[in-house]
Amino acid sequence: MIEARLQQIAWIARIALALVFIWHGLVPKILWLSPDELAMIQAHDFPWPAHWVARLAGGGEILLGLLLMSSRWRWPVWLAAGLLFVLLLDVALFSPHLLLQAFNPVSTNLAALALCVVIHLAERPLQACS
Repeated sequence: MIEARLQQIAWIARIALALVFIWHGLVPKILWLSPDELAMIQAHDFPWPAHWVARLAGGGEILLGLLLMSSRWRWPVWLAAGLLFVLLLDVALFSPHLLLQAFNPVSTNLAALALCVVIHLAERPLQACS
């Protein structure tokens, strides 16, 4: 009973986390390229056009979201957690003004990181009681 409940919790958390990545990859990077996304990319002075970088990053986020939903592998969860942490630091260093906006990267990334922890805890094998 407990094992089935933990699997349900992990699945719900995986779907929620996947939808965060799919949404952030598709909507502000591919369908309607956000001026904030462009500005964050341009702050890095990449040698490639910012809209290409945005679309490539968006595709990567969508792929990660699909991996989170379609597999029982744990590495996509760890990859998601690492990316969320690194991207939060990136915004703090290169676009700190965005940290003050509504629904900013602090609240979004911390909530998504919490989903990573929930997945990790729910999917961890139960240890025998001693």
